[in-house]
Amino acid sequence: MREPPFWWRDAGAAARVLAPLAVVYGAIAAERMRRAGARAGMPVICIGNLTVGGGGKTPTAISVARLLLRVGLRPVFLSRGYGGALAGPVRVSANARAAEVGDEPLLLARVAPTIVTRDRLAGAALAVKESADVIVMDDGLQNPALVKDVALVAVDGRRGIGNGCVIPAGPLRAPLAAQLDCAHAVLLVGEAGASAQGVLCEAQRRGLPIFTGRLEPVATAAAEWAGRRVLAFAGIADPGKFFATLADGGVAVAAEYLFPDHHRYSAGDATRLIERAERDALQLVTTEKDAARLQGDPAVAALAARAMPFPVALAIDEEDRFRRILRERTGLPV
Repeated sequence: MREPPFWWRDAGAAARVLAPLAVVYGAIAAERMRRAGARAGMPVICIGNLTVGGGGKTPTAISVARLLLRVGLRPVFLSRGYGGALAGPVRVSANARAAEVGDEPLLLARVAPTIVTRDRLAGAALAVKESADVIVMDDGLQNPALVKDVALVAVDGRRGIGNGCVIPAGPLRAPLAAQLDCAHAVLLVGEAGASAQGVLCEAQRRGLPIFTGRLEPVATAAAEWAGRRVLAFAGIADPGKFFATLADGGVAVAAEYLFPDHHRYSAGDATRLIERAERDALQLVTTEKDAARLQGDPAVAALAARAMPFPVALAIDEEDRFRRILRERTGLPV
């Protein structure tokens, strides 16, 4: 399902009509977030966002886990596994499919052991059995089940919080104040637009540490793709950000195809993309998340074989200061 376009514009008539429902939804969400959580038996670092859709959570979670791995720690990812059929808790195996565990856990599992679970407490118990010494949650800011030692809110600079309204009037998953009440720091991903600036101002007013980060093409990918003419397709929350990253990396994007977030590609989609690419002599390129979603699905095997992922990584600019926050709040030797 694609998000309503009015969510990402100034609040207008549609948002005003839905405002009463948003008040009810927001009140319930805020009350839920105030519930007391349980200790996981190890530090918990939660990478969350304020809105529905992408804010850079998964790349940030991967960046944090790699930081922990570099100092010899044993992180385990905890993910709800959005879009997957398995309720868990289950560890993501090497041959898992997106239809079972969701697309994001497939990316996480390439970096560190990953547990998919709708019950965060049960997932934490499995992490203990896996001999982890720290949990990195990909999403879950709004879920109160576990106490978070560090709750880092990732904010996409391009989209910010859209019109600033709560679902269904806007993209906020709960009122901004209720969400920032649960945050320990904010990470701005990319340059801040007007909507993101409002979040930063409120975070500064509250004294929350603010970090900046950026999604960058992996060096080998940038060199390999520079100057090539491509057909780019993406089924993520903000495909425009992916297309912009390609262009910034020197890739000649000749055609763009947009699909809804977590889109399950069909045989018809595959045929259409392949035919267009062959007709115009274009290389098919997509996100790592989309590529993971294609794997293991016989209906789109031809597309999976032809489409190449364009890997990116998130770099936190103030890494030393970020490590200090982690040390102070978790006691880990980061």
